Formats: sequence, structure tokens, C-alpha cells
Amino acid sequence: MNQAEFLNIVMPFKDKVFRLAKRLLVSREEAEDATQEILLKLWNNKTKIESYKNVEAFSMTMTKNFCLDKLKSKQAQNLKIVHNNYTDSNVSLQKQVELNDSVNWVAKIIEDLPEQQKMVIQLRDIEQYDYDEIGKMLDMKQTAVRVALSRARKAIREKLTNTHNYGIK
Repeated sequence: MNQAEFLNIVMPFKDKVFRLAKRLLVSREEAEDATQEILLKLWNNKTKIESYKNVEAFSMTMTKNFCLDKLKSKQAQNLKIVHNNYTDSNVSLQKQVELNDSVNWVAKIIEDLPEQQKMVIQLRDIEQYDYDEIGKMLDMKQTAVRVALSRARKAIREKLTNTHNYGIK
């Protein structure tokens, strides 16, 4: 496999690898480093890539494992999970402040979810993977993915509703 073929296979999902790494590692620099490491590992194993049925799912699994290993290492004691991908330029300032506040609350709520639920939320709701792909990436049955996603969404919904209704976390 030459460089052009490799790039044609890998480049379409490079941004997804970065977003997952950023979700797990928070720091943009850490996520960029992780993305670079994953792409380098893929390049070093480019002869094997053609044998994989789904290179994208394989690389997302590599990313997840790499980031979790990094989080477990001593260097990463201060990293945490956050999400701030949302922007909308066509709303009033007051509405924009409210939306940003809601996004921040959701990020805080997601941060408190169990690790598995965080991963499922990231892969399904943000990266738009289907249940089978998530199951393969996380080594879970499809029904377990659905249950984890449902529980995560329910927890987010309840905590966000309580926050909006009562002003408490």
C-alpha cells in the first residue's frame, strides 16, 4: 500500500479520531498527540490494514484504548472529560448564553457518568456510529450498548431538568 492509498483510507475519519481523543483527554494538545500516535501506528501497520473489515472502527478502538491508557498513566492525573463542540451564530445573545450554559451543564453531567456511558454517548450521539460498531469498539453486545446509552441519556435529562427547574446540580 502506497502513501496515497493509505491517506484515502485513513483521512476520512481522522477528525473522528481527534474528537474521541479530545473527549477523553480534554486537552487539545493531548488529543493532537494521541491522533498523531494513532495515525503513526496505522502507518506502521499499513500492510495489515487491508485485512481489516472496518479500518475506521479499528482505529476508533485503538484511539479509545490509547487514551484510556494515557489517562491511567501518572502523567495524566489532571485530565478530565469535557465537551464544547456546540456553536450557533444565529441566536440572540441571551439565548446564546442560555445555550452555552446548558452545554456546560451537560458537559459537567457527562463528566460524572460512568466511563462506559461516557464512551457510548460520545460514539453514538457525537460521532454518530451505529450500535453494532459501538458494540465492536467497546466489546459489548448491541443490547448492552442500547441500555448504557438509554441510562446515560436518562441521567443527563434528569440532572439537566433538575438544574433548570431548581438551579441545583
